[in-house]
This record gives sequence, structure tokens and C-alpha cells, in this order.
Amino acid sequence: MAKKIGVLLSGCGVFDGAEIHEAVLTLLFLDRAGASVVCMAPDMDQLHVINHLTQKEMDEKRNVLVESARIARGEIQDVASIGADDIDALIIPGGFGAAKNLSDFAVNGPDATVHPDVARLLSEMADRAKPIGAVCIAPATLVCALGKKSPQVTIGNDMGTAAAIETMGGAHTVCSVDDICVDEKNRIITTPAYMLGPGIKDVAMGIEKLVDKVLSLS
Repeated sequence: MAKKIGVLLSGCGVFDGAEIHEAVLTLLFLDRAGASVVCMAPDMDQLHVINHLTQKEMDEKRNVLVESARIARGEIQDVASIGADDIDALIIPGGFGAAKNLSDFAVNGPDATVHPDVARLLSEMADRAKPIGAVCIAPATLVCALGKKSPQVTIGNDMGTAAAIETMGGAHTVCSVDDICVDEKNRIITTPAYMLGPGIKDVAMGIEKLVDKVLSLS
């Protein structure tokens, strides 16, 4: 029976939602491995909308679940309807949406709070010792939710973000783009992806390793 792997999206587009390359690579490697994918996102307004051509804020509102549905080709559920018993593991692609919509880490740093349904699901997964993968900046939101468990994660080598992660209770490990950080105790797997880049072929190496490890632990 195929393993059911949740993919938690945060919108559509690197500057205000899920990083599209990271999300699609995650979906590709899961599909190649024969996993059954359950895409999900919170039903909420984005923090803001960014014009990805100019990188300037736009005067409009967009819904995180509706935008995430673009990546999921419409096959997506409200994270509020998903519990840890519904999936075998969870992966969170990066993009600023992971730190703007799933949490407010991009605004509040180590004083951030996590979206209630995201925090609930992460807590349920951790309590059941089910594997969690987080890509790019997503580990910051993960640590924000699970800091009491002292998770070991990587976001690459950005010292400012690493310091914030440690302030929230995490342990940061420097990691190259083609590798993963594995917290065996908490069953958490992270990879830097576009925190380091530089290109899609580079981030693909770490994401493929992350997906393989998540599947092996689930």
C-alpha cells in the first residue's frame, strides 16, 4: 500500500507563497517513489501579495488555499481538515509563504507564532513520531512550532536565521545545498534548497535526498 505523504503549501510564488520549484520537485520525487500525495494549505488571506516581476507589494488580497491549488492542480485540502492519523509523513516546501503565511517568522523573527492549524498538525506529527521534512526557510516555522523538542535543522548557512532558530529552541547545522540534515531523535529532515541555490538542478539534489529519507522513515 502506498505511503500517504502530506505536502503543506503556503501559496504560489517564492516571494509571498510556496517556492514553486521546491514544491514541484517535492511532488515529482514523491510520485516517482510511488507515494500517495495529500496536498494541503491553510484557508486564509496571504500576509500580502507581491508582484513577482517587480518584487513590489500589490494592492490586492489572495487566499493561501486558493493560490496553493494552482500548484496542486486543484487537488488540495484545507489543513484544518487533516490530522496526523490521515498521513504517514509531512513535507513543507519553502518560499517566503512558509515564513509569512504558515507562521509570521518573516515579520517577527524568534517571537513568531504559527498558524493554529499548522501548529496543531506539526505537534500531532511529532507526538506520533511521524517524519517531517522541511525545505529552505520552512525549518524556521517548524522550530517555531516544535521548539520545546529542541529540533536539529538546517537553513544552509545564513547566520541571522540560524541565530533566530536557536533562540526559538532549535539547533542549527550548516549544510550544503545537495545534502540534508537529519534529526534522528525527532525524525525531522531538512535541506537548504534556495536558501543557498543557485539553481533548480542544485536544489533538486537535496530535495530528492530529503524525500527519500522521509519515505524511508515513514
